[in-house]
Amino acid sequence: MKNQILMVKGSAISFFSREEEDYISLTDIARHKNPEEPKDLVKNWMRSKTTIEFLGLWEQLHNPAFKGVEFDSFMYQAGSNSFILSPSKWIDATGAVGIVSRPGNAGGTFAHRDIAFEFAAWVSPGFKLFLLKEFQRLKKEENERLKTGWSFQRTLAKVNYRIHTDAIKDSLVPPELTGAQVAALYATEADILNMALFGKTAKQWRRDNPGRAGNIRDHAALEQLVVLSNLESINSVLIRQGMPQGKRLRQLNEIAITQMRSLAGNKTLKKTG
Repeated sequence: MKNQILMVKGSAISFFSREEEDYISLTDIARHKNPEEPKDLVKNWMRSKTTIEFLGLWEQLHNPAFKGVEFDSFMYQAGSNSFILSPSKWIDATGAVGIVSRPGNAGGTFAHRDIAFEFAAWVSPGFKLFLLKEFQRLKKEENERLKTGWSFQRTLAKVNYRIHTDAIKDSLVPPELTGAQVAALYATEADILNMALFGKTAKQWRRDNPGRAGNIRDHAALEQLVVLSNLESINSVLIRQGMPQGKRLRQLNEIAITQMRSLAGNKTLKKTG
């Protein structure tokens, strides 16, 4: 997970994303206030009873493995003159996930954005406001790029679907079939792709998601739409070759698995999406 950089009032604040959650560098935020000893500023913040209470509540809400007994011990000690708490000690003792220590030149102490903004407010309310505004601006830009990429891939999938249905009409639909039978056959072929990629039919998806608008493809991830457009083109070729439906499903599923594994680690797609 490569760090990204936010420029806030002349200070470079690094952050990274993990499992769709953002972690911002407490070390960089502290460096804005205390360039010489940023680690000490983080430790001073963590000595406070209010801070420990906030961190414990955050973990209880987000971390089922959080160790409450160890947390209670820190709460009891917090605020005393002899109490010292480092991020690594907090993580090791309680199993916390909201704060992360990363080694190396690009490392330091990072925290989930909820916690990082709380620390920034403690360091400087004004700096926290600038950090929040810059972070929101960056996320808005990322969402716009993702939305544009998703729309493009959704359009591409629809175009390829037309090619796909033309292949069905040319190769699988005898002239004697009624319009209803043709429609049913199209639906069946569409679900071949749904099963290969999503593991369920459109009907099964609607049954499992009664409160969601649209269909299974409307809620697909960008990577899934990329693979879907590929599967539609491949399936049209397999149909023209006369491959039986069951064999096509197995082959398309193997292709979907291979391509999704590849795209899951494709950083370029995520950046340009």
